[in-house]
Amino acid sequence: MASKAMDLIYWKELEKTGIVFTGLVISLLCMFQFTAISVWSNFCLAIMCFTFPVRLLYKAVELLRRKNVEHPFKSYLERDLSLTDEQTVYYVERIVLLTASAVMEIKHLLFVGSIFDSIKFIVLLYLLTYVGAQCNGLTLVIAGLISVFSLPLFYKRQEERINKLVRMVQTRVKTTKEITQRAKQTATPPPTSAAKVKAKAK
Repeated sequence: MASKAMDLIYWKELEKTGIVFTGLVISLLCMFQFTAISVWSNFCLAIMCFTFPVRLLYKAVELLRRKNVEHPFKSYLERDLSLTDEQTVYYVERIVLLTASAVMEIKHLLFVGSIFDSIKFIVLLYLLTYVGAQCNGLTLVIAGLISVFSLPLFYKRQEERINKLVRMVQTRVKTTKEITQRAKQTATPPPTSAAKVKAKAK
């Protein structure tokens, strides 16, 4: 299942990825005007407007020829999408662990377990208020979907340039941190002679 998802994301099968991507984007865009229930119902009805007549046509051919005709959607009906016991346990454990870690991290931030982390969280929440004022959650979901289907492929094609740029940024950040630490050490006054005498007396 994971490998199939990665094949879709990296556009290894253009036809399938195009159908999935277009369908998802159109469905999300429809939700701007209609409810999720309406979109889902109309989507299923649109599929059945094709599958039901085709099934009736094959059934009529079978009756006229008086011999068994293979089901037109046999490959879809026989496709196994079930999970094994090991896969079920693995995914359930992953979901539980991710949920527990997310709850612990949110609790750590809300109740100021670390002042610096909570300050960053406050800044993030403040910026999100501006994002929320400009667009709704559905817009962010559409942007995220487009990013999922475009950024991995872009990174794969431009991997060397992106890695080189990331290394340059990391080097600049490291150099800035070192300069800041040296500046702090230089700005800190050395201990006075009286403080040294008190330290020796202790």
